Amino acid sequence: MIALSAKNIRSALNTAWVGQLVVYHQSVGSTNDEAKELAEAGAPDGTLVIADHQMRGRGRLDRQWWSPPGLNLLFSLIFRPEFLAPHQAQRLMMICSLALCDVVTKVTGLWATVKWPNDVLLGGRKLCGLLAELGLSSTRLDYAVVGMGINVNVDFAGDDAPALMTPATSLKIELGREISRMEVLAALLRRVEARYESLRAGALPHDEWQSRLNLLGQTVQVTMPHRVLTGLATGVDADGALLVQQPDGKVERVLAGDVTLREQ
Repeated sequence: MIALSAKNIRSALNTAWVGQLVVYHQSVGSTNDEAKELAEAGAPDGTLVIADHQMRGRGRLDRQWWSPPGLNLLFSLIFRPEFLAPHQAQRLMMICSLALCDVVTKVTGLWATVKWPNDVLLGGRKLCGLLAELGLSSTRLDYAVVGMGINVNVDFAGDDAPALMTPATSLKIELGREISRMEVLAALLRRVEARYESLRAGALPHDEWQSRLNLLGQTVQVTMPHRVLTGLATGVDADGALLVQQPDGKVERVLAGDVTLREQ
């Protein structure tokens, strides 16, 4: 299979701007950290920072992201969405997770779901985690970095695999064979670009994203820094906030928190 490198990635892409500037590392601390530094220095829209291994890979709430070298896709994209306000930045997470769902269906024929707010699941097991970090200039969104860690060829069977907080899977596990990371990356970046251009043109992704939510219509528990909220997950709004209906009928808008299925 084709090895990841800046040259090989550029050759594989047929995008107009996403991934046309590639920063590749065999190993890096965190692709998100490097992407933020590049964004602060003026890196253009669509810059791709990608590595075969991350020494300090992390997810939401600074949780560690484990990935053996050379098996998965670990990358971050820089966006400069001048058409979005800071409170609308979750729309970028929506289009990136939906783009991955598109590719998963193309590659496996399976239906991927979304665990609010930032995971993509396959068969109820975690396939991908996303992490968005923003750069603000006063009240304006200067840039957004969206990091993605996608389990492509890992099998979690090795002795060095850590105990996982949530069940996980990979494309290899689902297909029963290894798959080209380059093919997945090229297809994904094409879909990200197409969905970004639709977003720029005014199309809102939240209805489609909502249709992928795995806990929709179920009683959930949302753990937030200062309280725990229990109610019925009824949907999301245009900015990706989770809508939770209380027993008294009141609907609360949740911007951040850990969501689990409430046992009846």
